[in-house]
Formats: sequence, structure tokens, C-alpha cells
Amino acid sequence: VQLQASGGGLVQAGGSLRLSCAVSGLSFSSYHLGWFRQAPGKEREFVASIRRSGVYTAYADAVKGRFTISRDNAKYTVYLQMNSLKPEDTAVYYCAAKNAYSSTYNYWGQGTLVTVSS
Repeated sequence: VQLQASGGGLVQAGGSLRLSCAVSGLSFSSYHLGWFRQAPGKEREFVASIRRSGVYTAYADAVKGRFTISRDNAKYTVYLQMNSLKPEDTAVYYCAAKNAYSSTYNYWGQGTLVTVSS
């Protein structure tokens, strides 16, 4: 199983980025997907998740209204559209997958760095 995150980079505050995570080696449409982030010196935290169907999503309060998670089951890819970025969004962003029977995420990607300058 591989989760390959991409799309990170340096952006000014107020700007936008779109992260992608290409997934292989599992039955993509059977898995819930999520994005997490870890800022320097802090613990990893939940950002957003999307259920298998793509209908139900959840967001951390810190990103609600600014970030949008989506998935393309035909392309085995999950996205995170990030708008109105703030310096406090600076972190390494990780995508993750969990099956319908698991309470924790089973598989993790390698992370992509997002840096927001003020």
C-alpha cells in the first residue's frame, strides 16, 4: 500500500494550495480518507476526513470554511483544497486511509510540507 502526497510548497498568507494524495495497493472506494498535519514542535493533528462515499466530510475547527476535502474514486486520489492560508497552517501534511472497520488509520503517506509566509 502506498499513499503519495504532493502539492505542498511556499505560499503567502491569504493564498491557496491544493494537496493531492495518490493511493495504490488497496480497494480505494472501501476506505475512509483523511488529512492530518504536524507543525514544528507540535503533535500531529486532524485536519479533515471524507467517508468512502464521498458524501460525508469532517473538518477541524481551525480549518472549517477554508479547507475542502474531496476524493476521486476513479483516480484513487484524495485532495485537500486550502484557501485563505494563514502562517499557523504551516506544517507537514499527511494523508491517511482507514477501512470501514477500523477506529484508527491503517495507512499513512510520507507527508508534504506547506509553508505559509506572513
